[in-house]
Amino acid sequence: MQFISLAEETGLIIPIGLWVLKTACAQNMSWQHDGLPPISMAVNLSPRQFLHENLLRDIDQVLSSTGMPAHLLQLEITESMVMHNVDRAIKLLDAIRSRGVRLAIDDFGTGYSSMSLMKQFPIDTIKIDRSFVRDLEHSSEDRAIAKAIISMGKALDLRVVAEGVETAEQDAFLRGHQCDELQGYLFSRPLPAEAIPLLLRPAMSSPSLQPLEFALSSQFREVVAVKA
Repeated sequence: MQFISLAEETGLIIPIGLWVLKTACAQNMSWQHDGLPPISMAVNLSPRQFLHENLLRDIDQVLSSTGMPAHLLQLEITESMVMHNVDRAIKLLDAIRSRGVRLAIDDFGTGYSSMSLMKQFPIDTIKIDRSFVRDLEHSSEDRAIAKAIISMGKALDLRVVAEGVETAEQDAFLRGHQCDELQGYLFSRPLPAEAIPLLLRPAMSSPSLQPLEFALSSQFREVVAVKA
């Protein structure tokens, strides 16, 4: 928590974030060269990265240098990042999406975006913040919020991912309400890159468990999103 906030404050998050993006895309291609099928890679952008004037150039350079197909990359931003300057954010998101890169709103429900603005953002995915998932078994309010976010996502033709799924009860509730993907420790703890093929190869042969996405974030955490 101290490291990331300090990196953001000093501006070092810019080169760190670029390193994360390039490393994630290069790792994805390395897995493919080792015989794994193409999988999508989700990378969190920091607020300072999102505002940086060279963001589009950096994305283009990374995709070009690593050979990563654009449609396999998903960039994740938060609601608060796009609310500082909505007009600029929409233009930037449009430019990113025009390259074929997918976009997700991370930690959805904790920011300040309105329904009228949500429909303007050119995004593909919303991710239900873990704070609404943690107490699903005990909180009627959290269950109502989760259901509302899933319903809104479906109405806007967005994929909905639930973060922080750790129990079978959370899993059952979210599957029962047609949440598209689930992500959390119930499926896998964070793993180093070399352990991912061992995780994926047995799962690929099982029709009931299909790992879809790995997220390598600027917080240096890797998690698995599993199709519900």
